[in-house]
Amino acid sequence: MNVKIKDIIKMSAIEREKKLENLRKELFKIRASNSMGGTMVDPSKIKQLKKSVARILTHMHEINEI
Repeated sequence: MNVKIKDIIKMSAIEREKKLENLRKELFKIRASNSMGGTMVDPSKIKQLKKSVARILTHMHEINEI
């Protein structure tokens, strides 16, 4: 779940895009589930997902990939 910066650096551009897409989908599913009254997911998991997305986006901006 938790994506480390050293792992992000090792990924290829395509792998980063796929990982970013998967993390965003997972975050969307959790938010949708919570809003529809589903079982509450651990809030720390949401925080970890948001941080992982931010790490990937930050790295992509640093190397001008976006």
